[in-house]
Amino acid sequence: MTPNNSIKPALTLLLAAALLLPAAASALTSDRNQPIQIEADQGSLDQGNRSTEFSGNVVIQQGTMYIRAAKVRVVKAADGAQTMTASGSPVHFGQQLDRQGTVKGQAARVEYQSATGIVKLSGGAKLERGGDRASGDTITYNTRTEVYTVLGGSRSNANKGRVSITIQPQQK
Repeated sequence: MTPNNSIKPALTLLLAAALLLPAAASALTSDRNQPIQIEADQGSLDQGNRSTEFSGNVVIQQGTMYIRAAKVRVVKAADGAQTMTASGSPVHFGQQLDRQGTVKGQAARVEYQSATGIVKLSGGAKLERGGDRASGDTITYNTRTEVYTVLGGSRSNANKGRVSITIQPQQK
């Protein structure tokens, strides 16, 4: 497992995030053909545990797609399924869209499971696509069914356990 191949699930996360809110736009298709660049204060590959870890100001970029996090860990199971976990204060991600605008988001933790296609943003999760916005304690998105849920969390947190979604009217 090379660090370059193990980071591809992280970039799939960005594509998944681009689908979270309804809009008639898609991620730049040319991004998939760009090289993946990873910068961090430190990186390690543990072949025995099939894991790759980057820490300290981690920046992953492929074309216009990016992830900025304090730490990114990718683990590959024996069956080839991969789990990517990014953590930070918060994790930031984004991408330019094909038609116009960008998708960007943040959360304290972002996890992607390649076997299920599930992306989970937790801890002050926020997502913005154009003028559309979603926020809550946790946003879970199934990249295969394109179904997402936004959970508010406990009533003791800043948003009092509620979610917030803003959808802009479609332009003709």
